[in-house]
Amino acid sequence: MSATNYGKAIREGFAHLLANHQDVFVMGQGLWSPWYVGSSMTELEKEFGKERVIDTPVSEWACTSAAVGASLYGKRPIVVHPRMDFMVFATDSLVNQAAKWSHMLGGQANPGLTVRGIINRGGEQGAQHSQSLQSWYAHIPGLRVVMPYTVADARDLLIAATLSRDPVLYIDDRWLYGQEAELPAAVDVDLAALGNQVLREGSDVTLAGCSWGTELAMRAADALAGQGVSAEVVDLRILNPLDAEPLIRSVEKTGRLVAVDASWRTCGVAGEAVARVSEALEPAAWKARPRRITLPDAPAPSSKVLEDIYYPSVEDVVDAALSTLS
Repeated sequence: MSATNYGKAIREGFAHLLANHQDVFVMGQGLWSPWYVGSSMTELEKEFGKERVIDTPVSEWACTSAAVGASLYGKRPIVVHPRMDFMVFATDSLVNQAAKWSHMLGGQANPGLTVRGIINRGGEQGAQHSQSLQSWYAHIPGLRVVMPYTVADARDLLIAATLSRDPVLYIDDRWLYGQEAELPAAVDVDLAALGNQVLREGSDVTLAGCSWGTELAMRAADALAGQGVSAEVVDLRILNPLDAEPLIRSVEKTGRLVAVDASWRTCGVAGEAVARVSEALEPAAWKARPRRITLPDAPAPSSKVLEDIYYPSVEDVVDAALSTLS
């Protein structure tokens, strides 16, 4: 079994779906270009045909709205937005339409579409090309939101999202594409059966993150181990509906929490993680006040020097964890 990188794992997910489910089709910008969305969709249109892998005009609202309509007629469309920033143009279709239809029609309509929004920050791209907007969409009832961290989840959460009867926002982060892992053959996955997960056992402090935040937490756990600190890492891969039980059980054990989110602080995933645990545990269960590691509440800069300050680092997570132990 050879190692598969994150981008190729996403492609495997697409290939499995297109090969085994004839009601699945993919649409979005740049799907036929040599870039192939960061090599995550390489030559899918040649393998499965351009009638099922559709390169659309540049209209996020139009292609997402078309997918909502197709899903109401029993298709399983996947819409690809190569930058999450411009997916904002499709928010009406996703939030006001797809997320509401089942509720408003008493469960008689199920817009089972998947929207793939890609985070592509850094590289001095600036404020309009660097945003992580997961907290916006996780706030919406009726819209499932998933953020894969592991290579396996990059593939399997895409499969699970597409086979769900509910609208799902699948968010992947380009900063994770260098990861590699060995994967078994792809199979159908039930999204409703999945929850958040402990990726690393520990006893001294809980580090919780999603997507790139989980990567920072895993690296910090390695660094902390070198200092004799046992960190448990909880991956919040499913943000809506949020499965908080693994996180609550972890903090009940360690008494300490550092929540990491590669987005802004105010009303963010890290704050929600802290709130869920604080509501569930008595004050006596805490050995230290919880900490949050996030972006500052400011748009992304367009300078490498400022980016080094703006984006959280492994050292930031380590320092926060150590502060809960002092």
